[in-house]
Amino acid sequence: MSKIAYLGPSASFTHQAALDYFGDDEQYIPQKSIAAVFDALDNGETDYAVVPVENSTEGIVTVTFDLCSEKDVFIQAEKYLQIHQNFLLAKETETVTEIYSHPQALAQCRMWLEKNYPGVQTIETSSTSKAAQKAVETGQAAIAGRLAAEQYGLNMANEKIEDMKGNTTRFLILSQEMTIASDATKTSLMFALQDKVGALYDALLPFKEHEINLSMIQSRPSKIAQWEYIFFVDFLGSAECPNIKQAMDQLEKNCKVFKIMGSYKTYL
Repeated sequence: MSKIAYLGPSASFTHQAALDYFGDDEQYIPQKSIAAVFDALDNGETDYAVVPVENSTEGIVTVTFDLCSEKDVFIQAEKYLQIHQNFLLAKETETVTEIYSHPQALAQCRMWLEKNYPGVQTIETSSTSKAAQKAVETGQAAIAGRLAAEQYGLNMANEKIEDMKGNTTRFLILSQEMTIASDATKTSLMFALQDKVGALYDALLPFKEHEINLSMIQSRPSKIAQWEYIFFVDFLGSAECPNIKQAMDQLEKNCKVFKIMGSYKTYL
């Protein structure tokens, strides 16, 4: 039985993604924050960690990228989960004066909230399942998933209130071991460039020359030196493919930091 850390409490969307990927027969250990999820894996308390990294409506989860650069972790797989946000009410609620949810969930439902509950206070929580707990404690409302409604005994007042249909979050399955899956469909790299004119152009040129399709590129401050950045790149294909190996070899020559984060399979 594997131990799996995830952003809790129980019944969060991260919990749902972990269940969908690993199944019911593992030991799931909720954590109070994404940083705590990384710490649990880094300290050897768990075998795997599941964290959100990107949402199709609201973009990247910056803390996940930052911690991926700080911790010695690797990507084993990625799981996409379609996110349906629901407006949940405690059973005794008569008047809604407070609405709890994670900042990303609130942002995903911004137009719905402005139309249906203008002026009502929204209160950010560490996860949507934590919002469900707060709604029970205060007798108020939360925005969260169906699993949270069922677990915490909240009424589903309104379903699928997300502004953008097809709203989807990408989750990473992390471990401390670098593996290249035999059926890998995507590879992720992290690198920092030497300070010279045209460094980023030179770094990305091998991908064009070897006809490799980049699916994502992000930069984050390195937190080591001012105006120095860590770049994250995802591209389609396995790190074992000859053209990808050649492109990575060329890229590494231009980098002062270079790390293969993983070569893994995508699960929809």
